[in-house]
Amino acid sequence: MNLIISGLSGAGKSTALHALEDLGFFCTDNLPVAMLPMWAEHIQHEDAAVCMDIRSSMNPNVLVEVLTEIRQQGEWDILFLDASSEVLQRRFSTLRRRHPFRQQGQETISLDASLAEERQALEPLKNMADIVLDSTTLNPYELSDLVESFWRARSQYNYNDDTITCTLMSFSYQRGLPNDADMVIDLRFLPNPHYQPELARQTGQDRDVQIFFKDYPEVEEAASKLRDWLCFIWPKLKQERKRYFTLAIGCSGGRHRSVYMVEQLARWIKQEALAIPIVRHRELGITIKD
Repeated sequence: MNLIISGLSGAGKSTALHALEDLGFFCTDNLPVAMLPMWAEHIQHEDAAVCMDIRSSMNPNVLVEVLTEIRQQGEWDILFLDASSEVLQRRFSTLRRRHPFRQQGQETISLDASLAEERQALEPLKNMADIVLDSTTLNPYELSDLVESFWRARSQYNYNDDTITCTLMSFSYQRGLPNDADMVIDLRFLPNPHYQPELARQTGQDRDVQIFFKDYPEVEEAASKLRDWLCFIWPKLKQERKRYFTLAIGCSGGRHRSVYMVEQLARWIKQEALAIPIVRHRELGITIKD
């Protein structure tokens, strides 16, 4: 697999690259955009990753043009790292690093203006990416685990080129919508075990909570309709050559209903060999489904 890593400054591109290097990828950081075609032509490793961002070419249009050309010549996936502007500003302030858009002699350009300018410039690249990872709520260790989970999962399955990697994510609406979701399902209409004192501290992974849901036929009905919907859209996604799909399922606390449904759907996807399933419980941590 050949991978191009890009994204916003401070969003975690170097962390992602180091995680892939630990998996055995041949990695190159901050390659000038003019050298990419030659680098791609001579790369001999089965798994290679190169980091390309605004430092590679201060003209984002040139960067997009070169990456588009490279993808037409072979199998290259693009991983785009994103994060909220507030978090990026805090990271730059903490590390006391200069943003690439704040050149020498231009100290009047504020950090938030630099972040906004870079975000706008890289929007076309984000739109063409195969997978977008939002690192807003992740520390470096969690981001590394998440990046590794995608490629560990793909290496554990015998898959065709059109096999989709499906990330199923549970989350809490109290902490906001996940920015990297392709589809979001709200399960707050289902019965909530949180109001049972003996279940409140447990999660949808615990047997007592699972037994609780078995007593409510609407829970299985919701799961059945989600399975039907996934069966309907999967051929359409493959027609669009989509390689990665993130389904985010939310509830109030992100611990019971959403966790239970994600676990059920992941088990079904694996049994049906519909896709390569990866489970993320945002409020509980990250789980790799093997």
